[in-house]
Amino acid sequence: MSVNRAAEIRRMFDGLVPRYDLLNRLMSLGKDVRWRRWTAAALAPRGALTLDVGTGTGDLALALRRQGARLVIGLDFAPQMLAEARRKAEARGLDGIAWALGDALHLPFPDDTFDCVVSAFVLRNLVDLPAGLAEMARVLRPGGRLACLDMTHPPEGPFGHLYRFYLRRLVPLLAGLVGGDMSAYHYLADSLQDFPNAQTLAALLESLGLTDVQVRLLGGGVVALHLARKPSPRGHGCDYLARRERGREPSGDDMRPRCRF
Repeated sequence: MSVNRAAEIRRMFDGLVPRYDLLNRLMSLGKDVRWRRWTAAALAPRGALTLDVGTGTGDLALALRRQGARLVIGLDFAPQMLAEARRKAEARGLDGIAWALGDALHLPFPDDTFDCVVSAFVLRNLVDLPAGLAEMARVLRPGGRLACLDMTHPPEGPFGHLYRFYLRRLVPLLAGLVGGDMSAYHYLADSLQDFPNAQTLAALLESLGLTDVQVRLLGGGVVALHLARKPSPRGHGCDYLARRERGREPSGDDMRPRCRF
């Protein structure tokens, strides 16, 4: 897709802000909050410097902070989304979250910066999916974890057919009834057509050099959570995740991940 297409998507999401959370609840039958919470828990971010790419109105960033992430940076390219995310965090009295305006295809961070990188319902909206995933891998520290939550192609059979009808026909109608943009939700439904299925997306992550790739299907198979790790060179490694997996919580000076050389 072109740069103009990316600008159109940005304007669309900025326009959705007033009804965005409500429409997400309708679109997922209220399950998207739980899915984000599960994603945060699966990432095990306690004590970690964490990046939430395409943070939207901040629900996943807030969940990561509640799971004990040391600092969460929520990045989005839609200014009005970020303004709502900031308002939401302030209303809940949550600190330890910073908000950044930026492009997922050109993340404004050095290589090997974050212990954890995560996104929720973002990948389908990237104009260049491989480039976006490569950027996430680039800013992830060796030994760090990646989590991507997004819709996937529904399974075959009666449930899959019913869900496709719900997504393509009923969701845009519901959006119109609650004052949302019907065309925007037609776009969100249509964005799944050219999106890779869960196994193809897993293979793409592996092609970028990520390891320990796992796929967890949620919501009867209509949503997929992909987990992966950035490998550490032999003889090198980030202590943070190794200590987490051995069951020892980092504390004190450990809160700043350091690599052995």
